[in-house]
Amino acid sequence: MTENLDNKGLESIVDKYDFYFIDLWGVIHNGIELHKNAINVLSQIAEAKKDYTLLTNAPRPNNIVKLFLEKMGMSKKMGEKIYTSGEAALSYLKKNHLNQSFYHIGPPRDFDLFFDFKNKKNINIDESNYLLCTGLYEQHDQDLNYYKDLLINSVSKKMICTNPDLVVDRGKKREYCAGTVARVFENLGGKVVYFGKPYPEVYNQAMDNSEKKIIAIGDNLNTDIKGANNMKYDSLFITNGIHRDEIEKKGIEKVLKNYNVKTNFTQTELQW
Repeated sequence: MTENLDNKGLESIVDKYDFYFIDLWGVIHNGIELHKNAINVLSQIAEAKKDYTLLTNAPRPNNIVKLFLEKMGMSKKMGEKIYTSGEAALSYLKKNHLNQSFYHIGPPRDFDLFFDFKNKKNINIDESNYLLCTGLYEQHDQDLNYYKDLLINSVSKKMICTNPDLVVDRGKKREYCAGTVARVFENLGGKVVYFGKPYPEVYNQAMDNSEKKIIAIGDNLNTDIKGANNMKYDSLFITNGIHRDEIEKKGIEKVLKNYNVKTNFTQTELQW
């Protein structure tokens, strides 16, 4: 049975858990500004002598996301708790594909992900060994048919996707993410290796999660909550995020069923 925490707050369950995986985009910020109540929760969790990781499907190294959040006003101490899907992917690429050429699909701002092996970037998709997808090109950020045409003759190559999210809300604007391009590639018959929630590798890299009672908090059923289910963690689903319109139309229980996930708790927004 799912319990709503809007009246009780996170404070009512804080002692049940040793560690918190907390999503960033949609829970701690909206791409433009920090959510003050959520920042207060981070302070209160630390005060309660509990630990947390801000686990995000950002396709960039940890330090770049830290700087982004510090510009929003997040403290450096909180920023040290960040772990990104980009960091997990970078570790894998350095171990397995450092000497292979790749074709990059994504905006120029994601260049820092592969800065250390930028000489392996190939501008010809046909001559590349693998595809590295971090997002969408800025000039083709709404046209999925563009990616179908781009990728249709490259399905024999492996795609590394550094952000499994399908969409994200930047303020009030909804944008496609790398996961949507990866889905186009899979529909064409291509193989994708994902880094980020809901896949286990990012959780295992982020911290030593053995012998801890863990809860995952997020607003995305496909990634945050499904990832918690996959890892057998408890979860808190933030309902005023990416699925808010679906929930308003269909109700929470039906939406959870549609995505084939379960959650222990719900909260409109993260509050103490």
